[in-house]
Amino acid sequence: WGVHEYIKDSTRRFAKAGYYAIAPELFVREGGVAQLPNVQDVLKIVLAQKREQTLGDLKAAVDWAKKRPNVKADRVGVTGWCWGGSTVMQVAATNPDMNAAVAWYGPPSRPYQGASGPVTGFDLAKDIKVPFLGLFGETDKNPTPEDAKKFGELVRAHNPNVEIVIYPGAGHGFHADYRPSYNKAAADEGWNRCVGWFNKHLKG
Repeated sequence: WGVHEYIKDSTRRFAKAGYYAIAPELFVREGGVAQLPNVQDVLKIVLAQKREQTLGDLKAAVDWAKKRPNVKADRVGVTGWCWGGSTVMQVAATNPDMNAAVAWYGPPSRPYQGASGPVTGFDLAKDIKVPFLGLFGETDKNPTPEDAKKFGELVRAHNPNVEIVIYPGAGHGFHADYRPSYNKAAADEGWNRCVGWFNKHLKG
């Protein structure tokens, strides 16, 4: 959905928790998506974007942040919601700068179109070596709790530092406080768990 108010607010919340937090606008070359009211128009842009461009821009954002004043350049975390949650899986598997990752209800089956064909989170689970936390909803249909558990098992096969949490009664987008899907109990607990994960693996 672009860097709209919910993303800006969440980024500020990480900053208030003591992090240097940035939210890169990943679709700006395509004209941006925040102003598009129709989800199909948004998806056309998002799904057509090449995996290499997305990962390259995210790496550039990290490289830029590492040079800012008072930043611990050797402590980098990544988080995201929905498409961003799937993107966390892609980043955690490919960017050696990562030290911790938190994915919110990102479908591991989502394909990212790359130069050698589509790549899903399932394909990359074997490459995720950093502490990984996944936050999912019990009533979500994409990803299903079964997909979330399967992904966690694939990562855990070679990485013991994995937690998959499935919130009872919560659906997709349970953290999005501007949507009907918002579930305050799951959102609050998930946020505390997310920040706690980063505090443990980035600040210690």
